[in-house]
Amino acid sequence: MSFDYEKVWSSWHPWSVIPPEYNLGVALTAGIVTGGRGGRAAIHWENAAGASRSFTYAELDALSNRLASSLVRLGVKRGDRVFLRLPNIPEFYIAALAVAKIGGVFIPSSTQFRASEVEYRLKDSGAVVAITTTGLVEAIDEASANARELKRIIVTSYPDPTTIADHHVEFSKLVGQGAESFTPVATRNDDLAFIAYTSGTTGDPKGVVHFQRYPIGYDGLVRYWHDYRDDDIVACPSELGWLLPIASTFLYALGKGLTVVLYDAMGGKFDSEAWFALFQKYRITNFTAPPTTYRMLMAAAGAAKRFDMSSWRHAVSAGEPLPADTLDAITRNFGVTPIDGIGMSECMVYCFNHVGMPLRPGSCGRPGPGTVIELMDDNMNPVPVGAEGVLCLRRGSHPGMMKEYWDKPDRTAEIFRGDWYYSGDVLVKDADGYFWFKGRNDDVMKASGYRISPFEVESCLLSHPAVLEAAAVESPDPVRGKVVKAFLVVRPGFMPSDALAAEIQEFAKRTIAPYKYPRKIEFVAALPKTTSGKIKRRELREAEQTKASC
Repeated sequence: MSFDYEKVWSSWHPWSVIPPEYNLGVALTAGIVTGGRGGRAAIHWENAAGASRSFTYAELDALSNRLASSLVRLGVKRGDRVFLRLPNIPEFYIAALAVAKIGGVFIPSSTQFRASEVEYRLKDSGAVVAITTTGLVEAIDEASANARELKRIIVTSYPDPTTIADHHVEFSKLVGQGAESFTPVATRNDDLAFIAYTSGTTGDPKGVVHFQRYPIGYDGLVRYWHDYRDDDIVACPSELGWLLPIASTFLYALGKGLTVVLYDAMGGKFDSEAWFALFQKYRITNFTAPPTTYRMLMAAAGAAKRFDMSSWRHAVSAGEPLPADTLDAITRNFGVTPIDGIGMSECMVYCFNHVGMPLRPGSCGRPGPGTVIELMDDNMNPVPVGAEGVLCLRRGSHPGMMKEYWDKPDRTAEIFRGDWYYSGDVLVKDADGYFWFKGRNDDVMKASGYRISPFEVESCLLSHPAVLEAAAVESPDPVRGKVVKAFLVVRPGFMPSDALAAEIQEFAKRTIAPYKYPRKIEFVAALPKTTSGKIKRRELREAEQTKASC
């Protein structure tokens, strides 16, 4: 299939499909039911223990209506924030849809977050309700003492049948007691829908505020990158605490009335053979994942021959640049070519390889239809073709752009500069209009598909009694692409050793989300610094890149 990029870019714009009134909770359930697909499977769910459940669109509509009705009865109002600490289970969908239907704002979060990370998000957002499981409630209980706005903790019994504590509200009872006839709030497309927290380089995480129109605002992306078709069975193995799976297998997929395969690894690592079995059982056609996942699939390519993978039609890669060798290996072994794109929480994916457009391995493609992008220098002047510049997106050209950073006007002002959104991603554009990612102009790390703040990692490490100074940077890794590496200066009385490094790593896993811990540690006598005392992370990062290329 060929793709006339210039014709589509100039003739179709995502703003053209957005109505003034739009509620994503209604659009993703009742809208599909009234469209004649109420009996279609919305979710096929399994977990690593072998449990499974399925839900139709009509069932999702009814269940989310019931929960919405009960939330209103508990006092949750339009605009209230609801914190979701849920693994890959259908209750995430039911909860998020219910919150949207009452005009509330849901806040997804990683199940790997520790109590301090949970507490920050509860306090910063002013969440009035938290929804979680018996297996994950401990961190919320611990954090709730300092989260004064939090009024209720709603808990579902998972992964094991467990008695719900008296001071918690039972999820299933709320659903059972709710009214299926609940009338959703009539929201506008620019009313708030959810907050996705992202990391920064020098301060606390920022809450990225998105609108109700999000599912339909990315219609061009769904058409020309994900290539979702009416009969697709879609999947993404990443945890629902992150925007990539929330977008691809919740907001986009349900918006199109497709069937989603949802899998909970129950805290375990990515299991390639488990996913091969899911492809065979559910006939998955459309798969979205970060490059790390594709590398792991390749490592188990021999085992894939025992499974029928013939249903796999389309693949998308996101989260970090997709290396050309990984793309080639997936194509050779599975007959599917993953297509890359670039984006971030603030504006999901704004530049991507369009289906049918000639593919240039290693490139993140071209702007989506109607999206105006320029590469700028430090003075916000366009750079010439072939020169490095920070990717800037014209405000108003993309309906998926965030509204603001929650309660952080100064941080919002840093990235909205006049008519432009300043992404911080450094790219080069070639003579044919293709963009190529070169890195960040700040120190945010992209490791194993996650965006990680060096500030958070370093703050954790500095709380260990042996650490005097710390610097965290990304380091090349043959399987994960990039991992976190920490350069440490120890305090007097401590001696660098493998045992101390392992102790510090375990300490980090207990203190911050495990995906943030430094997989590599190097003890040094001193850290490189500027004359003002700031750590030269770029110097350390470039040295790691040089070592990897030797």
